[in-house]
Amino acid sequence: MEELAVASAEAPRFDAAFRAGFAELLAWRRDVRHFRSGEAPDEAMLGELFDLAALAPSVGNCQPTRFVRVDDEARRAAIRANFEGANRESLAAYLGERAELYARIKLAGLRDAPVQVAVFCDEATEQGHGLGARTMPEARRYSTVCALHTFWLAARARGLGVGWVSILDPGGIAAALDVPRAWAFIGYLCVGWPREEHLIPELERAGWQARLAHPVVRR
Repeated sequence: MEELAVASAEAPRFDAAFRAGFAELLAWRRDVRHFRSGEAPDEAMLGELFDLAALAPSVGNCQPTRFVRVDDEARRAAIRANFEGANRESLAAYLGERAELYARIKLAGLRDAPVQVAVFCDEATEQGHGLGARTMPEARRYSTVCALHTFWLAARARGLGVGWVSILDPGGIAAALDVPRAWAFIGYLCVGWPREEHLIPELERAGWQARLAHPVVRR
C-alpha cells in the first residue's frame, strides 16, 4: 500500500504568558444576559467566530454543527414565547425560597441581544462516514457542544458576551426556525457587548449555586 505523504509544520510554542492569558479567558467566560442595546458586533468579527468554531473537535471529523442566525423579528418573537412557556413550567418545579429566587433571576437576554444564533447538530450528516458515531451516536451532539464552546471562547477573547439559553422546548424551536428534521437542537445563543463585566458568574452572585471543583476519580 502506497504511503501517504504528510506535510509537517513546526508546532507553535505556548509560553507561560499565553497559558496565563488562556486561564484568564476561561475564568472570564461568563454566561451573559445583559447586553448593551443598539450595539451589534460587525459582520467580519462574527464571520471570524464561526470560522474558529469550525476548528473544534468532532467525532470522525463529521463536523455536524449547524449555526442558524435568527434575524427575523417574527421568529425572534416565537423564540421569546417559547422561552416564556418553558420558563413557567420550570418555575413550577421549584417550591418556597428556591422558587422565589428562580423568579428573580434573569435567565435570558432574548430582548436585548443584537445577535441570536440557534445551534443544531445534523444527526444525518454523511461527513465522517460514521466513524466513532456508529457506537456512540450521541458523540455528534457532544461535537456540536465543542463547537459552541469554541465560538463562546473566541467571542469572549474579543470582548463579546454570550448567553446560552436552554430553557426552551426543542421541538418548538425547530418548528419556528423551519430546520430539517434530522437537526437536533442543542442551544440558543444570545451574543453582544456586555452591559457590565463580572468575574463571578451571575447564578453564583445570586446565590443559586456556587462553583464546585470537578471530582477526579481514580480506578
